[in-house]
Amino acid sequence: MRVVAKFGGTSLGSGDRVNRAADSIAAAVEAGHEIAVVVSAMGSTTDSLLDGIQFDVAEGDKAEIVSMGERTSARMVKAALSARGVDAAFVEPGGEHWPVITDSHGEVDVEETTRRAQALADRMGEVVPVLTGFLAEDHAGSVTTLGRGGSDTTAVMLGNYMGAEEVVIVTDVEGVMTGDPRVVEGARNVGEISVDELRNLSFRGAEVIAPSALNYKEPELGVRVVHYQHGDLLQGGTSIEGTFETLIDLQETPLSCLTVAGRAIRNRPGILATLSGALGDVGINIDAAASGLDSITFYLYTEDATEAETVLHERVIDEDALSSVTVDGEFAALRISGGELPTQSGVVQGMIETLSDEHVTAHDVITSATSVAVLVDWDDRERALSIVQDTF
Repeated sequence: MRVVAKFGGTSLGSGDRVNRAADSIAAAVEAGHEIAVVVSAMGSTTDSLLDGIQFDVAEGDKAEIVSMGERTSARMVKAALSARGVDAAFVEPGGEHWPVITDSHGEVDVEETTRRAQALADRMGEVVPVLTGFLAEDHAGSVTTLGRGGSDTTAVMLGNYMGAEEVVIVTDVEGVMTGDPRVVEGARNVGEISVDELRNLSFRGAEVIAPSALNYKEPELGVRVVHYQHGDLLQGGTSIEGTFETLIDLQETPLSCLTVAGRAIRNRPGILATLSGALGDVGINIDAAASGLDSITFYLYTEDATEAETVLHERVIDEDALSSVTVDGEFAALRISGGELPTQSGVVQGMIETLSDEHVTAHDVITSATSVAVLVDWDDRERALSIVQDTF
């Protein structure tokens, strides 16, 4: 099996951890697998290098300086593998076999990178390449970088272009956990998680794998996250399933908007749970929700609106923090999710402006880390769908 194994900074943060990494790589090679290794800078090396720049510096010089962390890690891991009798070679920008090339815009040159990655893959039966993560090289031969989470991006991108069966991200967490084990008791490993679930967690603080890296995940490429203490690259941890797709979905059932207002609503702990729980108790599903400083809005099926208004009115009467409930119209929810949406700037603005230009009113916009929902008049739904499809 062909595997790309990426070792993060914490998993290479000491001599003992470098030895652990080398042992796991050597064991996989001994078992007959083809292994390519991607390394981050050891520990907090990159931060230390950046802190040392106390002067104006050109981007090219800055990239050369910060590249020293990954270059050092590559040499350390290569040497540790050689000490174990593994034929290894460090691969870095400027070298004959370096694969990751960027164009004049700083974007990955897919065609050239693929060609070079495949050429490097052809050598994996003879040698274990140890590549510097995060770094790239432009067509002029200058060092560039892949941005935040660049080492993860290097690994998944190369796994894709090198025809690997799996990319293994070795880090300081035992895969994806049900909660932060430093905060909650009983946190356990999640055996499988979808790319969309993980990206939602990643954009909201989970430091497992850079969301940008998963843009390179193809259906046939496995991606797994394991703890550096695990010692086995080929099993354990959390498997990341699926691929990103840009999906445009039009709600098939009309929605009504129920808004509960109250000047003291922001200072009433648990009020959202009280209102949504009351709807749940009578079997009414909430399609979407939004909150403001003095109101909470629920979107639910229009056929449930009358009953929902009655239920919420009872809570308004019982709660001093609430003043009134109102119901409005029939709306359609138009949602865009997945794909490269979270990394594209101006998506919400683009949707609203495009609809406005065609005289379609957006009554509400509800966003998450990975999706945007626009509420439009029910009668405008088909036209709005066509406009958004043409745009995205």
